[in-house]
Amino acid sequence: MKTIKLILPCILLLLFFSCSQKEEQQAQAPPPQVTVVVTQAKDVPIYQEFVGQIYGFKDIAIRARVEGFLEGIHFEEGSRVEKGALLYTLESQPFEADVAAKMSRVAEANTRRAKAKSDLDRIEPLAKENAVSQSDLDSAVAQHDASIESVKAAKANLRASNIQLGYTKIYSPIFGIIGKTKAKVGDFVGLSPNPVILNTVSRIDTVLVEFFITETQYLQVARHLLSKVEPAVQNARKENLELILADGSLYDHKGKVDFVDRDVDPTTGAILVQSSFPNPQELLRPGQFAKVKALVKVVKDGILIPQRCVVELQGLYSVYVVGDGDKIQTRNVKVGPKIKQFWLITEGLKPGEHVVYEGLQRVKDGAVVNPTIKKIESTDQEST
Repeated sequence: MKTIKLILPCILLLLFFSCSQKEEQQAQAPPPQVTVVVTQAKDVPIYQEFVGQIYGFKDIAIRARVEGFLEGIHFEEGSRVEKGALLYTLESQPFEADVAAKMSRVAEANTRRAKAKSDLDRIEPLAKENAVSQSDLDSAVAQHDASIESVKAAKANLRASNIQLGYTKIYSPIFGIIGKTKAKVGDFVGLSPNPVILNTVSRIDTVLVEFFITETQYLQVARHLLSKVEPAVQNARKENLELILADGSLYDHKGKVDFVDRDVDPTTGAILVQSSFPNPQELLRPGQFAKVKALVKVVKDGILIPQRCVVELQGLYSVYVVGDGDKIQTRNVKVGPKIKQFWLITEGLKPGEHVVYEGLQRVKDGAVVNPTIKKIESTDQEST
């Protein structure tokens, strides 16, 4: 028993000294090293992307305006064609025969007019001498007038036939690139009421890109463009669209909005927007899809911090801020859109505060740290 009584105090003394040593070691441990970023207030442009489809500046469908068999194709598919270049010829024999028939009717009408003029010239002197009745004179005058109108009608019919004959040759209405022909030599084309589209000629030195925005987006963009407190944006709004191509590359030329459609589609709640982009190298072709990146608003005095600074838990967002005495404070924040590797903070932070960037796992609320400032550039911002 005496031995046990001696051992117990020794054990207690050892435990006391070990705990004291641990507390001294903890008290002597240096504050953990953390890296912080300094918040800055700056104007943050917010961009949004819309899926659009590319069209030629002019896409002219080539149709046959008369019915007939296709006799000739006078271009190379996929090539450039000049305005007025001959593209197709249709059989012209039926129309030539009709023109010849109309020409004979014009000749007949001229013959009848000449006879009516001769009769009138003969009867007028006799009527002055009362050698013929007044009714004979009136009849001669009426026949002469009718013959003149007959000649006019015959000539009009001839002009119409010549127009129809001219439609057997189809010319390019614009300078552009022509596509693959939809009809071959020997096909019967020009059927009514829906004539076959023989081809399409597109002018693509400038292209049109059409995309849809929601009614809410339209109101947001419209208010932004009408704002009088953003003169820089007002001056740039004419060419502030960018185009992201299918391979993810950014198109070299910027575009502008041409018009916003008259109404909102009640079935989809979307409104059509048409924009135009220069295409001097003719890289863009009709039918392609691309993303239009548009500036929708500019956040005044916005604060951007790296996304890795933000801690998310069950839909709530927070950051660690180094306050007075290098003590950690947990700060709840509200976030806006992501902009590259940054996050726009809408509430919870002020300019000039130090936010923990690296070492989040080593800090907690109230802990003292040894901060090191890290400078991170946030240029070329773009929302995601």
